[in-house]
Amino acid sequence: MARMDGTFLLTGLRGTVAPKVAARLSELGGDVVGWDRSAVPPDDVAAGEAFLADVRPAGIFHLGMGAEAWAGRLAAYARDHELPFVVTSSVSVFGDAPGDPDGPFRPADTPTARDDYGSYKARCEQAVREAYPEAVVARIGWQADPDGVGNNMVAQLAAQADSAGGVVRASRGWRPATSWMEDTAVALVDLAGSGRSGTVHLDANAADAWTFPDVVRHVARVTGHAWTVEEHDELEHDSRLVGDEDLIRPLSARS
Repeated sequence: MARMDGTFLLTGLRGTVAPKVAARLSELGGDVVGWDRSAVPPDDVAAGEAFLADVRPAGIFHLGMGAEAWAGRLAAYARDHELPFVVTSSVSVFGDAPGDPDGPFRPADTPTARDDYGSYKARCEQAVREAYPEAVVARIGWQADPDGVGNNMVAQLAAQADSAGGVVRASRGWRPATSWMEDTAVALVDLAGSGRSGTVHLDANAADAWTFPDVVRHVARVTGHAWTVEEHDELEHDSRLVGDEDLIRPLSARS
């Protein structure tokens, strides 16, 4: 494991994935500074510039929600100072509404989302690319973590099971993009130290190609839940993010 010395700026530390990235950076010798929106509003350009000048980060991980202009400014700072810059995007840029293309999706595929969230993430991607072509745009899928807290597949499946007598309904026609949050964090930190650039896909189900019922059973086994999986055929969709299977540990590697 390569060391990650220096101070790294992270946005989104009140979320779910960013704290895992912070922990990984600390393991590798790095220091972490978060962007406190209450102290430095993202839309206050002058305050943001002063904050960046004070922190003088060795790299930036942009995992927080915010206007695409903020993402572009952070990327431009990284460009001007020749720093690693990693921004997380989402499989949602491809949409999942009727009429949207089916996957699996590759890094070079053009975003097709028409909904608000997917379109927003696509705009953030574009803002980053325009500001810093050497940045890493890492698309990720549904994240799972045993702590079952926050925006987390485990929490959402547990809530469904709790409301349905221990049953989780899952479509056998859906092959989701999904990863364990800890593995995503490791991959994001690895990318920052790799010299890699451009769009990458981080999906632990890319090669395994498990259906959603298989994913639910896997998550239940790993986290110790005794869910009953009720399979159905109400959704036919392959949303896997393929093309970079070597960048993240597959679901099948964890038992």
